Amino acid sequence: MKITGQKREVKEIVKQWRAEGLSVGLVPTMGYLHEGHESLIRRAASENDRVVVSDFVNPTQFGPGEDLESYPRDIDRDAAVCEAAGASLIFHPQPEEMYAGDACTFVDMTGLTAELCGKSRPIHFRGVCTVVAKLFNIVRPDRAYFGQKDGQQLSVIRRMVRDLDFDIEIVGCPIVREADGLAKSSRNTYLSEEERKAALVLSRAVRLGKDMAENGEKSADVIVKAMTELIDREPLARIDYVKAVNAVNIEPVSVMEPPVMVAMAVFIGKTRLIDNFVYEGEDR
Repeated sequence: MKITGQKREVKEIVKQWRAEGLSVGLVPTMGYLHEGHESLIRRAASENDRVVVSDFVNPTQFGPGEDLESYPRDIDRDAAVCEAAGASLIFHPQPEEMYAGDACTFVDMTGLTAELCGKSRPIHFRGVCTVVAKLFNIVRPDRAYFGQKDGQQLSVIRRMVRDLDFDIEIVGCPIVREADGLAKSSRNTYLSEEERKAALVLSRAVRLGKDMAENGEKSADVIVKAMTELIDREPLARIDYVKAVNAVNIEPVSVMEPPVMVAMAVFIGKTRLIDNFVYEGEDR
């Protein structure tokens, strides 16, 4: 496995793979890899001849006052995870390699980014779409792998690929959780012991909402209300949003007509965590 911070070198390596007739998978990450990322890399390795993992804390998706500077970084640890999971190449650039000093071009989106995290973090998805589009152009993969934990992001990337005619298959992968249910996240490292226990309210709310939907509750509003009330009972939790949306176009819904994504962002202390479930219908 090789590590490089140079776009040119990534292109040369992938060009050689292509000459050998090999397929290429891409796993975009911001590093500080956990078992969720590892599952994406293993899936990519099982479905492609070569796997590129990008390891880049992308500054353009962080707004003022967010955790760009404090976001955890450990490339040596990440490299060990990547190699064990079957990655062939890590692309670990510096911001100046990804963005020229006078860069003024972005990939923006309307509609799908108006709700959920897009509403709370207004520039976030412009940064996500821009960096992912750049990675697609640098690596030119056959498939790219994203986790369902960032459910809105997955929908946004799928729409961008459709709208901009990227010839890439987007593969969504299930949420990976701790044994007690907490969704794996690099930001979990911010939590104190007390906050870590409090954070379980997110997965409890997910279980409650999912059970209600699967047991026949058709009102999204009733489900969201029940989940909200459960979270509100946790003193360390502060809700950013709990909403039910169409899982494809991210438009708010009042009825559990699949596919519906019920998503949340909740502050536990100062740490903002996200979680969700997708209701596909009773016959699935």
